[in-house]
Amino acid sequence: MTAAAKSRVRLVLVDDSEVVRMGLRALLGAEPGLNLVGEAWSVATAVEACLKHKPDVVLLDIRLPDGVGFDACRQILQRLPDTRVLILTSVVDETLVDEAIRAGAHGYLLKEIDRRGLVQAILDVAAGKSILDPAVTARVIQLVKDGSGATQNVLAILSPQERKVLALIAEGHTNKEVGNELGLAEKTVKNYLSNVFDKLHVSRRSQAAAMYVREARGPAGHGGGPAGH
Repeated sequence: MTAAAKSRVRLVLVDDSEVVRMGLRALLGAEPGLNLVGEAWSVATAVEACLKHKPDVVLLDIRLPDGVGFDACRQILQRLPDTRVLILTSVVDETLVDEAIRAGAHGYLLKEIDRRGLVQAILDVAAGKSILDPAVTARVIQLVKDGSGATQNVLAILSPQERKVLALIAEGHTNKEVGNELGLAEKTVKNYLSNVFDKLHVSRRSQAAAMYVREARGPAGHGGGPAGH
């Protein structure tokens, strides 16, 4: 295998619609930074394809004939913890976003996204970033504004520096980028994140980022949620 081939993001597509898979194949198959290594149409075939191909990123639909995409997400990440999962769906629903994050997904996109945005999202997720579709982010933030302020207490348990780190993570920055922004060593950023995970009772950066977006009110400091990707 050439060095160029090794550097490409290995991608598995999972969608129960053959037409959708064909469309995605046409959109993504010729991208120089992507290597489409497998396809699946159910929870069972998704897990099988991932175990076989060991992709960097799985582009995963929610509605599957033998279950939901979150089932596949959990099983894939349990067996392949280094694989990244990006939900691609037509459904805008805050409950599903929350469930996706709890399942360990690293991003949530709507199928209305254009080709350039989708390719960039895949590359960003492969690079370690967490992605929320701007429309989803706006919906979640609006729900927080319309609801009670009690959830603010969750973020209040974080130190000022931990909130700064989490805010940047919620914007999609990698640990190295957060360190550059705050003048911290990458190892120090990891330590802050570990503390954040413990305090928020989560195990993944995508879960912490989603919690920040959901509970931060309005664009205060970095608290306006992730930048659009």
